[in-house]
Amino acid sequence: MNNLTNEIDRRRTFAIISHPDAGKTTLTEKLLVFGNVIRSAGTVKGKKSGKFATSDWMEIEKKRGISVTSSVMSFEYMDRHINILDTPGHEDFSEDTYRTLTAVDSAVMIIDCTKGVEPQTIKLFKVCRMRGIPIFTFINKLDREGKEPLELLEEIEEVLGIESYAMNWPVGMGKRFLGVYDRYNEVFIRWQGKEEEQHIPFSELDDVKEISEHPTFVQAKDDFELLEEAGNDFSIEKVKNGLQTPVFFGSAIANFGVEMFFRTFIDLANEPQPRQTVAESVKPQSEQFSGFIFKIQANMNPAHRDRLAFLRVCSGVFERGMTVKVSRTDKAIKLTQSQQFLASDRETVEHAYPGDIIGIYDPGVYQIGDSLYSGNQQVEFDEIPTFAPELFVKVTAKNVMKGKQFGKGITQLVQEGAIQLYRQYGTDDYILGAVGQLQLDVFEYRMKGEYNVEVVYQMIGSKIPRWLEDQKVDTNLFDSRNMLVKDRNGDYVALFDNDFSLRWFQDKNPKIKLIDIMAQDEE
Repeated sequence: MNNLTNEIDRRRTFAIISHPDAGKTTLTEKLLVFGNVIRSAGTVKGKKSGKFATSDWMEIEKKRGISVTSSVMSFEYMDRHINILDTPGHEDFSEDTYRTLTAVDSAVMIIDCTKGVEPQTIKLFKVCRMRGIPIFTFINKLDREGKEPLELLEEIEEVLGIESYAMNWPVGMGKRFLGVYDRYNEVFIRWQGKEEEQHIPFSELDDVKEISEHPTFVQAKDDFELLEEAGNDFSIEKVKNGLQTPVFFGSAIANFGVEMFFRTFIDLANEPQPRQTVAESVKPQSEQFSGFIFKIQANMNPAHRDRLAFLRVCSGVFERGMTVKVSRTDKAIKLTQSQQFLASDRETVEHAYPGDIIGIYDPGVYQIGDSLYSGNQQVEFDEIPTFAPELFVKVTAKNVMKGKQFGKGITQLVQEGAIQLYRQYGTDDYILGAVGQLQLDVFEYRMKGEYNVEVVYQMIGSKIPRWLEDQKVDTNLFDSRNMLVKDRNGDYVALFDNDFSLRWFQDKNPKIKLIDIMAQDEE
């Protein structure tokens, strides 16, 4: 038990969230450098240099310079075992990000100092807040001119509705940038260019005249003293309960303030926390192994056409070769193939502890949200939220002779959860539903690249999906304005053209109960 407790205390499992282009993947790369995982950071948009971000492992991510799937990176740093989940920033992949947030104990929120709090940041923050996830804020791109620091703190508090506490304080921005006050360690970190830092204790600052008498420093000192006098007091209890966010200023691309942030973060961030099941809360220290699947990924190794289920270990010790039960099916399965990740690179893992994210081979038996456990006491964790698609297309194979590959590709990619599959009532046509167009673009790209199948889309457009509670409904009530389809589970779904057609149908058929799955998840 002592060893289990020690391993739990060593672990930090967190997600990095942000609006697109705020610097999320760049920051992740820097953290990997500190963990001696890579020698130098790749760039997201690295087409000319041939260097790509480690966390962007899909071919389409490298071509487009974006992250379109969550990736996992595990490594050792300062006697801690770090599990980073890098999430897509693009709003079309919110669902993947939201699921990923169910598997972490804290989150790092990156804000671009030139733009402040952006729409996707607000959405992701709300999910963290709803789940009680502690949030640490890194205000990025201090190497550029941006909004004033006090304005950024005020924006965080007013827009996001959370207390802020500046862990450090910038002195200047862009070409005027001199460094930051580190309030936590009581040193001034001087920016000297080319990723060089000089650490000067507060007590010795007055002796360094070129800094202490610099007009930019004098102005920043006044702001800092105002913050000390009128700002919030730091409260680790509030931080751990998601009521206060520690704020760090720095520049990921210039690698300034990143290591100081990381060291402070792993000091303050939560170790693995208890997880809620339908019946009770499961503590990490419990001897019974348990975990849940929050992501499934096909073809991480295209040569082997493999499928991996991403498992968050919640309690006990995972041992390779152990037999567990899947709560949904009550079937026993032996976990012989288990791996830890560095994006697409993997290595076999023999043991894993609460907080760890491991990949287990999926022979087609797992679904997102499945709970796995050992022993006789059944464990079933709370459901993972699902999203209702907004954009719909009919999809067919361009070459009808490739029906087998087409069917396999659709089945495997749909099981990942980024897109949803329906069959039209009466015609049995394949219909894909997605949150946004980029998801459909990625599906088309992967079908061609991974299954050698070109697909043809027939746009149906934006629809409002509603699930039917009574599956014995009169199918004659549906027409082109409220198309009737079946989802993967065989349940009826009505796709309404707009709010008017939805209300009209409800008025005409008050006995038919329509279910909005998004409203259920928000409850």
